[in-house]
Amino acid sequence: MKKHIFFDLDHTIWDFDKNAEEALHELYHIHKLDSIGLTSADVFIETYTRNNHQLWAQYHMGEITKEELREARFKKTFVQLGLHPDVMPDGFEDAYVKLCPTKTNLFPHAHETLTYLQSKYTLHLISNGFKESQAIKIAGTNLAPYFQHIIISEDVGVNKPDPAIFKYAVDIALTTADESLMIGDSLEADVYGAINFGMDAIFFNPFNAPKPDDVPMQITHLKELTLLL
Repeated sequence: MKKHIFFDLDHTIWDFDKNAEEALHELYHIHKLDSIGLTSADVFIETYTRNNHQLWAQYHMGEITKEELREARFKKTFVQLGLHPDVMPDGFEDAYVKLCPTKTNLFPHAHETLTYLQSKYTLHLISNGFKESQAIKIAGTNLAPYFQHIIISEDVGVNKPDPAIFKYAVDIALTTADESLMIGDSLEADVYGAINFGMDAIFFNPFNAPKPDDVPMQITHLKELTLLL
């Protein structure tokens, strides 16, 4: 009998890629990136998105630091698009970090689904996102009232999939792994992290990526949770 549900935030409730795309389109024009050789905003954003996903996967696994992630994602993008990273406008990364979390796009039916689940379970967040950004995202989208605990990896000192953050989460929630369920988009950080800790997990897979055979359950829309739970 499940009593507690732990959600990931980015790419699961908060639509990271859509919000990043909006922010980068604005910054592309504000900083006139076309004038330094980035002739297509869409190609710039697609290249950044691919690099950002790869670097976040490394960050989840403890292979790079927060500072290394932030330093690399735009420099790597500029280089891949044939530009020297020194032509990147001063303060571009900081401007992005300031603007992106203010965007408020959530995955469809997020509030409706959380309202339903809150009536049946105790809900919590576990996020590897940067502490200062997550607070802005949660406040701007009015998500805080749904969650009893908001657990940020920077506060705990370890990232998902480390078992220590799941242990911290169930302890602070005064529950157990057996009574808990993790829902998230990252196979490594959310799904395998939870399963290896002994917690059941649901893979949030909105783009229908191939599901590994050892992943027991997936959803492609948040609203499916109102039928499953």
